[in-house]
Amino acid sequence: MNNSRRKRISKIADALNELKGQIDELYEEELEAFKNIPESLHGTERYEIAENAVDMLESASLRVENAITFLEDAEG
Repeated sequence: MNNSRRKRISKIADALNELKGQIDELYEEELEAFKNIPESLHGTERYEIAENAVDMLESASLRVENAITFLEDAEG
């Protein structure tokens, strides 16, 4: 791979790192809100929606992290 393509991959990986940071911030905020749902609402639709949001944000973060790793591996 030539230097030009390596630089492009590096820029994409950097952008993904920034996005991952934003996803992680949202995850932490949503997790905190989820943990503070009153016990009386556990098992309700609201609870399930919040739980799903936490799970999906965590999955998104992991997948972006995987994409970054793949890009870095492609860089060589």
